[in-house]
Amino acid sequence: MKEIILDTETTGLLIKDGHRIVEIGCIELENLIPTKNKFHCYLNPERKVSEKAFEVHGYSDEFLSKKKKFAEVVDEFLTFIKDKRLVIHNAEFDLSHLNNELKILGRETIGNDIVDTLVLARDKFPGSSISLDSLCKRYRIDNSKRTLHTALVDCDLLSKVYINLIDQKEPKLNFNNTNPNLNKEISKSVLYNKKIVAPSDEELKNHNIYLKSNLKKNYFN
Repeated sequence: MKEIILDTETTGLLIKDGHRIVEIGCIELENLIPTKNKFHCYLNPERKVSEKAFEVHGYSDEFLSKKKKFAEVVDEFLTFIKDKRLVIHNAEFDLSHLNNELKILGRETIGNDIVDTLVLARDKFPGSSISLDSLCKRYRIDNSKRTLHTALVDCDLLSKVYINLIDQKEPKLNFNNTNPNLNKEISKSVLYNKKIVAPSDEELKNHNIYLKSNLKKNYFN
């Protein structure tokens, strides 16, 4: 099954304040393995970027003024995501902005199936921080390149978080596949990062105390 990891950056938070999209990033997954297919564009929002948004992504008005408008990329974007499930962190935000851009052009809103990783994380870790950075830390995913919020970097991180959230630690492989390059492609795809951490002396001590007090047949005396 093909899925699209999707992220956007905007001029600000609220559509009612006239904010627009400045960047769209998409990474395609097939059976949870990233393919080489990506969609990425910077957009001229035809308005100024708010100070807070600039602090988040770093895209200046001058930089964006030279980019294409959404109307110039909309067909390519819709073709890329057609009939594929979209995986988004805080989907309500991204979809509201994407649908607003489509409404401005008189186009139909997005009707794809949606997986919101924010909802998945909230259900799995109630009461814990579920930001993308927090989830990367929880799953020991290297997010050192995320000095600013940029769509493709965020998509790459989200793809790894998503695989961990759904407990799919390894991709499902078709062993009948006759493609000789399959294993090479899989080996190049770092889908998650798990580290084996040795217990401390204190943890070992507590573990032995637990075993002594809970095992019916005590082998430690």
